[in-house]
Amino acid sequence: MASPLHLLRRATHEPIRRWVLGAFPRDPGGTLDYDRPLGDPGLFGPDSVTWRIHADFPGMLAGGLAALMMQTLHPLALAGVWDHSNFRGDLVGRLRRTTTFVGATTYAPHAAAQRLIEHVRHVHDFVRGTGEDGTPYSADDPALLTWVHVTEAHSFLAGYRRFAHRDVPRDIADRYYDEVRRIAEALGARDVPASEADVAAYFASVRPQLAYTDRSREVLRILAGVRLPVPLAGLSRDVFLNAGIALLPRWASDLLRHTPRQRQQARLAARVLWSMAPAFRAALQEAGVVSRSCRRVGVAPEAMRHWPPASS
Repeated sequence: MASPLHLLRRATHEPIRRWVLGAFPRDPGGTLDYDRPLGDPGLFGPDSVTWRIHADFPGMLAGGLAALMMQTLHPLALAGVWDHSNFRGDLVGRLRRTTTFVGATTYAPHAAAQRLIEHVRHVHDFVRGTGEDGTPYSADDPALLTWVHVTEAHSFLAGYRRFAHRDVPRDIADRYYDEVRRIAEALGARDVPASEADVAAYFASVRPQLAYTDRSREVLRILAGVRLPVPLAGLSRDVFLNAGIALLPRWASDLLRHTPRQRQQARLAARVLWSMAPAFRAALQEAGVVSRSCRRVGVAPEAMRHWPPASS
């Protein structure tokens, strides 16, 4: 018989679990099987740093929003979204699709992850046009693929560092960048940064191409008003969105013209999310993609709270 303490914890955690799985299901179409085939490690496996970084929901959601904000600064990357995405009417759908892609390429069995990568490559074949200045763009441009990947990886790692209540040593961060670049390369990116030093050098090299434009402002306006399909939607959005601002590099925040008041709100939201993070972690420990994938390969979900050996 379950203890009163266990029942109390379940009563507390169940609303959070429904919140997460309802708002951002990793497999909204029900086509991905994270339970079989048994023993299939997928593209990374349980000994990877990536399985651990991507297991932290608060860091991933706040990080994903930070990455989206950064991506509005690249005029050609933004042009593809502007011309070919239904972000104006279905921004939540876009966020869910990104969540599904990251979750599946991280945790799904190998064949399923590869099919999703091939699907995205096929979609990219049709995303072409010209930017506001007449410069041609295409979604399969290796440079644009690298930009999108690096902004996401940098933001996910920043989110983990901020909200996971764990230190991330430099060698672990380098392993993370070295691991996740294989997804970008599978999509067609080249010269993808493989360490923290590489990422810093990459951002320094790409910054002259970045700009805050009217299109940037419009996408961010829509993002600021998005309503998540969860209780207290406005409050949830504001906490995660402002926590995402707190993850931005200072140069990106400067380009996005964040005011001192916005930065103060971001710091407050980050403190709130930091205090809430253990509840999210406990609520998702027994359910969700990460725990299912751990069981598929015979690893306890608790192992995701410890860094893998350096020799793995």
